[in-house]
Amino acid sequence: MRAIRQRRFPIRTDPVGMRDPKTLVRVGVIGSVLVALCCFTPVLVILLAAVGLSALTGYLDEVLLPALVLFIGLTIHALWRKRRIDACSATPGDGEKK
Repeated sequence: MRAIRQRRFPIRTDPVGMRDPKTLVRVGVIGSVLVALCCFTPVLVILLAAVGLSALTGYLDEVLLPALVLFIGLTIHALWRKRRIDACSATPGDGEKK
C-alpha cells in the first residue's frame, strides 16, 4: 500500500483576507466610490480621450452601472456579515450600564 501524501498547502475556498468583514467593507466602499466617481463625473471620459480611446465612452454605462450595483451589494453583504459576527462574539452583559 502506498502512503497517502498530505498536501503542504490547504485548499482555500475564499480569497485571502476575505474572511475578515472589515476587509470586505473596505473593498466594497472603495469600489463603490471609485465606480461612482467614474460614473457620475467626466473623469473617465477625459482619461479615455487623453489616451485616444474616446470611442469606448458609449459603452461606459453598460460597464459602470452593473459594477456600481455589484460594489454596493458587496458593501451591504459585508455590513450584514460584520453585524452577525459582532452579535455572535458579544458576551452577555456588554450592553448593560454599570
